[in-house]
Amino acid sequence: MFYVISYDIPDNRRRNQLAKVLKGFGTRVQYSVFEAHLNRTQYEELKRAVARVIASSEDSVRYYALCSACAPRIEVPALGDVTPDPQTIVV
Repeated sequence: MFYVISYDIPDNRRRNQLAKVLKGFGTRVQYSVFEAHLNRTQYEELKRAVARVIASSEDSVRYYALCSACAPRIEVPALGDVTPDPQTIVV
């Protein structure tokens, strides 16, 4: 599944920690937006990792799941590319 994760974190330390966590799962496409191709297990792991970093009373994090029919319709009219689906290579 293709996910878009966005956040608004007022605290610099938590914001930097969250960005580091998200880099382990996906690609930064804007300052506070990441894209990731994740299976269900990876998605659950991501949510647990995010929960360990954020302060739920102060921070905003959103997960958008895009279906396989919707993801190819993402439009990027300026700089940047949509994160490609990882290729499986069998050797």
